[in-house]
Amino acid sequence: MGNIKNFFKNAFNDMKESAKAQHEVDKANFQAAKAEAKANWEEAKAMSNPQFFKISQQKKHDEMITEANDRIAAAQERIDNAKKGEINE
Repeated sequence: MGNIKNFFKNAFNDMKESAKAQHEVDKANFQAAKAEAKANWEEAKAMSNPQFFKISQQKKHDEMITEANDRIAAAQERIDNAKKGEINE
């Protein structure tokens, strides 16, 4: 009879520890969601400022231009290789 008692005692202790661990995970996830919501709010609030919006848009445009220039350079390299007879597949 003692083995059954110990089995249940251990099982309930394991469940208790598991519940504590899950609570810590839930608490951390809640804090992360809360922080992300605040960040979204602050970003939205900042975007209503025309100066910040202008800077943000310029940064996006600069990134897009840089990406386009990289694509141009890669295409030019392919053109040069094709002219030399070095076609990479």
